[in-house]
Amino acid sequence: MSDARLVLHQFRYDQKTFWREPAAVFFTVALPIIFLVLFAAIFGNDDIDIGGGTTVRAAVYYVPGIVTLAMVSATTLNLAIGMTAVREQGVLKRLRSTPLPPWVFFAGRVCTSAVISFLMVVLLLAIGRVAYDVDLPIETVPGVIVAVLVGTISGCFLGFAMTALIPSEQAAPAVTNAVMLPLYFISGVFVPTDDLPEFMQRVGDVFWVKHLFEALLTAFDPTTEAPGIAWGHIAVVAIWGVFGLVVALRTFRWTPRGSS
Repeated sequence: MSDARLVLHQFRYDQKTFWREPAAVFFTVALPIIFLVLFAAIFGNDDIDIGGGTTVRAAVYYVPGIVTLAMVSATTLNLAIGMTAVREQGVLKRLRSTPLPPWVFFAGRVCTSAVISFLMVVLLLAIGRVAYDVDLPIETVPGVIVAVLVGTISGCFLGFAMTALIPSEQAAPAVTNAVMLPLYFISGVFVPTDDLPEFMQRVGDVFWVKHLFEALLTAFDPTTEAPGIAWGHIAVVAIWGVFGLVVALRTFRWTPRGSS
C-alpha cells in the first residue's frame, strides 16, 4: 500500500473515532458555537475599540475570537487529550510494534485535526455572516487563509508537545484547560485586551493564541488593506509551532507514564 493510501486510511479511521465520541464533538464543535451566540447576545452591536482609533461592532470582534478558540480546541486541545488517552491505554505502545510507520499515525491525527479546524472556521464564518451580518472583506480573505493554515499546523505541533505535561488520561482535560483558559482571557478572545491590566496584556503578547487572534482580527478590520496578512503575528504563531515540534520530538513517549 502506498504512503498516500496509508495516510488516507488512518485519516478515515481517526475521523470516525472523533465523530463517534460525543464529548469530543461537543467541546470541539458545539461549544464554540454556543460561545459565539452567548457573546453576540451579551454584547450585541456595541462598538469595541480594537486599537489605532478603529472601532468595530462586538459581533465583528467576537467572530475571529471564537474562530481562534475553535482552532485551538480542534488542534492543540483535541490532540493533547486524545494522544494522552491512547498513550495511557497502551495503544501507542502496541502501535509501535506494528508495521505502520509512526509518521503515518501522526499524519492521520494532524489531518483529522486540520479538517475539523477548517470546518469550524467555515461554519463560524457562515453563522457570523447569516446571523450577525459580519462581513469578511474579499480583499483580506488571504489573511484569514494564511492565519488558519499556520495556526492549524502550529496548534497541532503544540498539541503533541503538551502531552509531556499530562501525567494521566484523567488529568488531560484539567491540565489542558488550566493552560488554555487563562490564555483565552489574556489574549483578547473573551475580553478586549484594552480592558485588561497592562501586565496581563504583556503576558498575552508572549503567547501564540493572542497573535493568532490578532492575525484573524486584522483580516476582519474594515480599515485593513489587501491582502490582510498580519505577517508579524503570523511569524510569532509559526515560531511557537516550531517550538512545539522541537519539544514534541524530544519529549513524546509511546509508553504510559506509569511504565518504566
